[in-house]
Amino acid sequence: MTSLTSSAKDRILDNHSFIQTAMSTYNVTVSGISPNTTETHLHDFFSFCGKIATIDHKGSEAVVNFEKPSAAKTALMLNGGSLDGATLTVTSDTVHPDEHEESKDEHIDQTDKPRAGIAAEYLAKGYTLSDSILQRAIEMDKQRGISNKFLSYFNSLDSGIGSRALGPDKTISGKLQETFAAATQQAKTVDEQKGVSKTAHEYYTKALGSPFGMKVYEFYTSTSKQVLDIHEEAKRIHSTNKTATHPDTSAAQPAEKA
Repeated sequence: MTSLTSSAKDRILDNHSFIQTAMSTYNVTVSGISPNTTETHLHDFFSFCGKIATIDHKGSEAVVNFEKPSAAKTALMLNGGSLDGATLTVTSDTVHPDEHEESKDEHIDQTDKPRAGIAAEYLAKGYTLSDSILQRAIEMDKQRGISNKFLSYFNSLDSGIGSRALGPDKTISGKLQETFAAATQQAKTVDEQKGVSKTAHEYYTKALGSPFGMKVYEFYTSTSKQVLDIHEEAKRIHSTNKTATHPDTSAAQPAEKA
């Protein structure tokens, strides 16, 4: 029996690896990519959708492989989005479903978030998304609903901050607007003492304990939204991120600014 050469074995292993990746990942095809767009730009842009397995980028086209089907479905929402001045076409021959797994893992994955929240993160980072894309995100949330895992996580943050700031069985979102300022300062003091902010999702924690706490809570727990709501949430995210980093505005910016 003829033995395989080393190069032949390598080719078989490479092919096997490619088949395994194709079978275990969920992809979208991206076309209309700018000549200035690098694979890093593509990774940064699509990573908002969920964890990326691989990217096969050649010229003006690329295939982005995600680890979860819901991430690929979110990526399809971006059809018509802008990157490096070019309008992207994002398509797939496969209908990617949303997962309905509600694991007990407290970690919130990017794919657990509402699509409107993900769209707001894009805008806050400086990417350009048309209002039609934002409306698409809203419609996808209405169809899918807000996952129980995300609601449980978000409500636990809300009640946790409320209990520390206002007393047992209190929530930030359930308190009247005029009490937010005092509650926020009290929550901040307790968090600094116990290091709570270091273990919770920093933006959500700060946002729920802010004067906009009620609006933030409603944005992430309700499917009833308008395009303007996404723009407003993007401004809040941007403002929080800006104050959390050094004031140097000369830092590198994303590939496409709004």
